[in-house]
Amino acid sequence: MTLRYRQPGVVLTDHRFTVPLDHAEPDGETIELYAREVVASDKADQDLPWLVYLQGGPGMPAGRFVGRQAWLERALREFRVLLLDQRGTGASTPANRQTLPLRGGPAEQADHLTHFRADSIVRDCEAIRPLLTGGAPWTVLGQSFGGFCTVTYLSMAPEGLAAALITGGLPSLTARADDVYRAAYPRMERKVAAHYARYPQDVERVRRIAEHLLREDVVLPNGHRLTAESFQSLGILLGSGDGSHRLHFLLEDAFVLPTARGLELSDAFLEQVQQTLSYASHPLYAVLHEAIYAQDAQPTAWAAERVRAEFPRFDAAKALAGGEAVLLTGETVHPWLFDCDPALRPLKETAQLLAARTDWTPLYDPARLAANEVPVAAAVYHDDLYVDTAHSLETARAIRGLRTYVTDEFEHDGVRAGGPRVLDRLLALVRDET
Repeated sequence: MTLRYRQPGVVLTDHRFTVPLDHAEPDGETIELYAREVVASDKADQDLPWLVYLQGGPGMPAGRFVGRQAWLERALREFRVLLLDQRGTGASTPANRQTLPLRGGPAEQADHLTHFRADSIVRDCEAIRPLLTGGAPWTVLGQSFGGFCTVTYLSMAPEGLAAALITGGLPSLTARADDVYRAAYPRMERKVAAHYARYPQDVERVRRIAEHLLREDVVLPNGHRLTAESFQSLGILLGSGDGSHRLHFLLEDAFVLPTARGLELSDAFLEQVQQTLSYASHPLYAVLHEAIYAQDAQPTAWAAERVRAEFPRFDAAKALAGGEAVLLTGETVHPWLFDCDPALRPLKETAQLLAARTDWTPLYDPARLAANEVPVAAAVYHDDLYVDTAHSLETARAIRGLRTYVTDEFEHDGVRAGGPRVLDRLLALVRDET
């Protein structure tokens, strides 16, 4: 039975679909996908075009909006929206430390997870599209990794698309993981420098916390071991519009004194750090993160960790010894994460096998993209922490007819923080209204 219910200004419908685990074997094992349909209350019974939203990640479920939040305000004026929990995430058949052992050992788990990349997500969309639209093409809105999936969609099944809208998610068509992170670390340094310029008191606060973590063993409430390196990964906050401010407030009361043990990090600080750093709700983000860049016979081999060695300024111990500011990192996944985070520890060997894998298949078709006929528009955020601007613009030139909206008004989360404005601009671009 299809469940239909209401929130302020919208009608929601829960959908569950059965799709092949491996679309190359349509009669083989299946998994379940969950998606939430959202339509404006006053249009609930109208025949509207569909817009499917592909969340960032990898490994993130679709957002749980209340009413017409963020970009939904604009989308619901004319679309029936589908918020898809991509395979392995949210209310879809889960893939995590609790379920993956059912596949067997680490080798079997790694083989299983090769079916959770952008190509499988696109095939999922094509499997469910006819069930909802009657076969008509739909519009896709891809945020971040969802934008990567959208470029894969344009490569594999453009006939399913009426239009493609991308926000902060134009991937390089050719860069390997090493190239991605070699471009990323200088951006991280710029973002941290900008944060310290805004909040100069945080330079000493970060130094004190890093020094404490190099000296003491600190464990978060969920069992996550907080090392200096894992603390540095709080820099991921700097990729969002309000992230610098959130980071500042997080740092300002880190220590509690006096205590029976002397100087300690406060419970309140540790709880907030745990909420930011834990992968319990999205383990596939860590396990598959570098695999989203893999397209050839080269292993990713923990690219972010290897390339970090080329940027010694990110070494907290050396920065402290030299009297320098401690730099923070951004959207990077490292092998030590699988020792620190209890949600990832059981998946350590599986992640190692994926990092060593050499049989990755292509995710993009440059020739098909060069001949693209689908209206496409992409928001490219100037100096985006997570996705390299130069890579994005190079790809924009490689996709026939793609129009860009390049802006420094927003960070990576512009489609959320900007309310209806970013989506409104992209729709105008694909319709030649601007």
